[in-house]
Amino acid sequence: MPYFQEPVPIFLKTTNKDMPEVFHYPMTYPAWWMDFYFLATWCLGMLFLSVGWAVFFRFGKFTYGVDLGCFWKSTLLLVLTTISLGGPNYYNTRFVGEHGQDGDAIKISSDKLLYLDRKGNEKKINLTDITSIYQESITYNPPPKIFIVAGKAPVRDSLFVTTNLPDYKRFLSDLSKRTGIEAKLR
Repeated sequence: MPYFQEPVPIFLKTTNKDMPEVFHYPMTYPAWWMDFYFLATWCLGMLFLSVGWAVFFRFGKFTYGVDLGCFWKSTLLLVLTTISLGGPNYYNTRFVGEHGQDGDAIKISSDKLLYLDRKGNEKKINLTDITSIYQESITYNPPPKIFIVAGKAPVRDSLFVTTNLPDYKRFLSDLSKRTGIEAKLR
């Protein structure tokens, strides 16, 4: 085998049925951010809360009686706590929905559907075991998910793709052709 092998041009695609078709999610963020974004957002949220508590202890007047100042300080701490916990939770939930599959790949071979995530974990489903392909009825966290369910095997399994997958309609049509099951999209 030669040390340097000349790359094959991308425009030389074959249409052989046995040739695997690979679809990739684009990687829009660096790998280190994809792995540790939740730590950064939670640390920023806790830093925001600690600054609020520092201001409270520095400028707070502590008395045992209930007065209007106590109400405003308690309201301030409640708002700061809500923001410092809710902000990272909102961002993390939205980030996973929009970018949770970045860097993943899906391959349709002659008899299997292989899903490979960016960390190297893989999931295999036999094309003959697939029973349905459908889009979720209500999307709580965009983008919409399209589920591929395998129910004929002894173990029921499923995986999903999102509309962020480039050329996802072609992927679904190729999968439908190979399995004989029509994709139900909304």
